[in-house]
Amino acid sequence: MPTTLLNHGFTALPDWGLILVEGPDAATLLQSQLSNSVVSLKRTESGEIAQGPESVRLVGYCNPKGRLLASAWVGLFPESVDSDDRFALFISRDIAASTAKRLSMYVLRSKVKVTDASSDWEVFGDYQNSEAEQLITMPKDSLALKMPGVLAENQSFQRVLIAQRKSETIQSSITKAALTRWNNLEILSAIPRIVLATQEQFVPQMINFESVAGVDFRKGCYPGQEIVARSQYRGAVKRRLQLAHIQPILSSSELAKPGVELFHEADTSQPCGMVVLAAASSENSDRVDLQIECKLDVLEAGEIHLGMSDGPVLKMDSLPYSLLEI
Repeated sequence: MPTTLLNHGFTALPDWGLILVEGPDAATLLQSQLSNSVVSLKRTESGEIAQGPESVRLVGYCNPKGRLLASAWVGLFPESVDSDDRFALFISRDIAASTAKRLSMYVLRSKVKVTDASSDWEVFGDYQNSEAEQLITMPKDSLALKMPGVLAENQSFQRVLIAQRKSETIQSSITKAALTRWNNLEILSAIPRIVLATQEQFVPQMINFESVAGVDFRKGCYPGQEIVARSQYRGAVKRRLQLAHIQPILSSSELAKPGVELFHEADTSQPCGMVVLAAASSENSDRVDLQIECKLDVLEAGEIHLGMSDGPVLKMDSLPYSLLEI
């Protein structure tokens, strides 16, 4: 059934965490580890909102086999004008600790500190449906970055990720309707986010990471870089991220979770893909929208089932962007 649509909302994001990487060598460390360049990021003062590709970037962190261990939105937020670099990585909370620990392994004698700040900082999301409206006013000590806009119900929504230090005056505030809307906008953006259930499952191109500006093919080496480059220039990727939905959900909603496998009717003996992210629709309460990764050839004909060979049939939706040719 239709639900009440919220065109503006602010809510705590319990699924999001924060990693801080700071020090004179912070940029060098991250440049050697991530799929996208950070050395040219523009500094954003605390209390301001980082906006645009010169200040905000999507990054991936791969294992040596080119499989994504994590994805994050990163901005550069020094504590003061004269202080060392401090990068903020907005990341799935369930992988923040392990990602920070892995990055710390490469610090060695560098002057850099890597911290999982998820327990000390609260992550919030703010969205609104008009580019003409002024963005939310930020507290002075907050870290905030603007994410790409999302088209929903023929309206363009802008989104801001915000981190604030936890204190007695900063209280978690989860508004169910606003959180549902935020999560659904993330799905509709078709920009993937790695969570614990999908770690090491995808080469970046398998979930369109290069098509949403998450990979810089001109930067230097990073873990898995050769495999990622080979996949791009030799056309070795035959799987892609797609948007889909199930409706009505009935008792099938438990199947719509990251990591759940997909099966094509032509070959039910082995999975043809996997759920990347899923969220309840903010338009209809009996619908779940999904980001899925699947083989391209199964899209040509036949039905794709969620969770099992006789599970709910996925209905495919269009991507909001064009894919870079491989």
